[in-house]
Amino acid sequence: MRGLRILITNHFLRSRTGSELYVCDLATSLLRLGHTPIVYSPQLGPTASELRKTTVPVIDNLDALSSPLDLIHAQHHVETMTALLRFPNTPAVFFCHGWLPFEETPPRHPRILRYVAVDDTCRDRLACESGVPEERISVILNSVDLESFLPRSPLPEKPSRALVFSNGASESTYLGAVREACSRTQMTLDVIGADSGNLSSRPQDVLGQYDIVFAKARSALEALAVGNAVVLCDRVGCGPMVTTGDMERLRRLNFGVRAIQEPVTAEILEREIARYDAQDAAQVSRSIRASADREPAIEQIVELYYDVVREFESTNRDLDGEARAEARYLQQLSRHYESERDSILNSRTFRWRKQILNSRFVGGLLRSFAKR
Repeated sequence: MRGLRILITNHFLRSRTGSELYVCDLATSLLRLGHTPIVYSPQLGPTASELRKTTVPVIDNLDALSSPLDLIHAQHHVETMTALLRFPNTPAVFFCHGWLPFEETPPRHPRILRYVAVDDTCRDRLACESGVPEERISVILNSVDLESFLPRSPLPEKPSRALVFSNGASESTYLGAVREACSRTQMTLDVIGADSGNLSSRPQDVLGQYDIVFAKARSALEALAVGNAVVLCDRVGCGPMVTTGDMERLRRLNFGVRAIQEPVTAEILEREIARYDAQDAAQVSRSIRASADREPAIEQIVELYYDVVREFESTNRDLDGEARAEARYLQQLSRHYESERDSILNSRTFRWRKQILNSRFVGGLLRSFAKR
C-alpha cells in the first residue's frame, strides 16, 4: 500500500508531557514505515526542535502546508477543529489521551470517522460523556519502545534506591510524603521531572539504577518495561504497587487517574512499599515486554488510518452536517470561555484585587504613577 500523508495535531510541543512524547514516537515510527507525517502545534519549543532533527516537518501555521493530506491524526479539540476547517476535504481520527484535561474533550464532526482511546477510562469519556457511538471507538493501549527501555539486572531482595519519575513532582505537591515513606523504609530517593527542576530527556539511561519507581501512566509503563517495581503515584493521588495479580487491569487503565484514587500519604506509600517482591516485579516486567511493544501498536494505528481513508472515499459528504457541527463547536467553546471568565471575576483573588485598586490610597497612588 502507498504511504500516507498524515497531519498530526497537538496543543503544544515544547516539553515532555505524555501526549507530546506520544506525538514524537508516532511521527518517527510513521516516517520509518514510509509514511509522511507532518506535526502541527501552535506552541512549539525544545521538543519540536528535537523532533524536527529527525526530519519530521513541524509547523505552527497550517498555511505553511501546501501539499494535500490523506488523513488528520487529531489530538486536542481546538487544534483538531482548526485542521478540519483548514483542510475541508480530509478525514480525521481523534485520539483521546486523558480523562480530566479540557483540551482532551472530544469534538464531534462528520469527518472524524473514528475515535481512539488510549485506555478504558478515556473510552468511557468518549462513550459515556461525549455521545460517541461505541462502534466508532477503538481502544489502542499505550506502548513502549523496547529497544530503548532495556531490561535491568535482577532486583535485590530488599529495595534500597527509589525514584520519583513524574513531571508533577515537587516539594510543594507530594514529594514530602514520598520522602517520609522512603525514610521509614531505609531507601534513598531521587526525582526526575519538570517541576522538580531535574528533567531528563533520556530516562531509559537511569531507570535501571533504581529498585522502586513512583510513577503513573507512560512513566510507569516505561519503568515496568525496564524491570523496576512500580508504585502508582502522582500529585493526583496514589495507587497500588503493580503486581502480577492486577497488572492487566491496571494497564487497561493506563496506570492512570482511575488507578490512583487514594490520597498520597506516607502511610499509604509505606503500605505499598511493603508489598515489594523482586520475583513478582520481574514477572510483571516480562509480561509488559511481551504485550506492550510499540511496533504492533503502530501497525494497529496505521491499519486504522487506511480503514478511515477508504471509508471516506466511499462516503457521500454531508456538508450541511459539517457546518452545523462547526457552529455547534464554536457555541460550546464560547460558553466554556464565558464560564471561565465568570469564575475569574467571582474568585476571591479578583475581588481582593478590585477592592485594593478601588481603595483611596492605592488607587490614587497607581493613578499618580500612570500620569508620569
